[in-house]
Amino acid sequence: MSKPHVAVQSTDPITRCGLEHALERSPQLVLTSVEEADVVVVALDTVDAAAVETLQALKPGEDARFVVVASRGWYVDPTLAVECGVRAVLWREEANANALVRAVAMVAAGQAWLPPSVQGRLLDQVEHVQREVLRPRGLTSSGLTGREIDVLRMLSEGLDLAEIAQKMSYSERTIKKIISSVTTRLQLRNRVHAVTYAIRAGLI
Repeated sequence: MSKPHVAVQSTDPITRCGLEHALERSPQLVLTSVEEADVVVVALDTVDAAAVETLQALKPGEDARFVVVASRGWYVDPTLAVECGVRAVLWREEANANALVRAVAMVAAGQAWLPPSVQGRLLDQVEHVQREVLRPRGLTSSGLTGREIDVLRMLSEGLDLAEIAQKMSYSERTIKKIISSVTTRLQLRNRVHAVTYAIRAGLI
């Protein structure tokens, strides 16, 4: 397995030098440019709307994720930060070399680390969206209804449309409409793509 490539971004050259020094001491990581990084460590004063714009402007690789080292408070919707690629946040007073390397390694491995206060705000936001937006429309956080998930699960088990229709007490035409609705709404290519989407989302 190749070592994670990590880059550091900071407007303060002293801060940048300190972060790079902490990271280059780890044999687990390889320092590189922002464009080639798997993980980008970004030093920010506060995490606010302007900070999110800064992250969006960096334009690292498509799959790159951010570790934010923040000096002061959090003043932005956590979902916005997550959407732009933030997967770990360290407060500057806690960001020693070991903590920084650990956070980068976790993010490179597909994990995340958020301070408890940020986790709480993120969970509150998810709960609000689920309660006020998705549930009234019969949707889950995946964008699928329970009925759609049931159809995709049976497709993944190898059942054909007639068998699914019989099990769900629907017509084959209704089952086809359900599948068509999923593929159109989520911009999926076909039934196989829809099943793959559901599996990767952990729905079936």
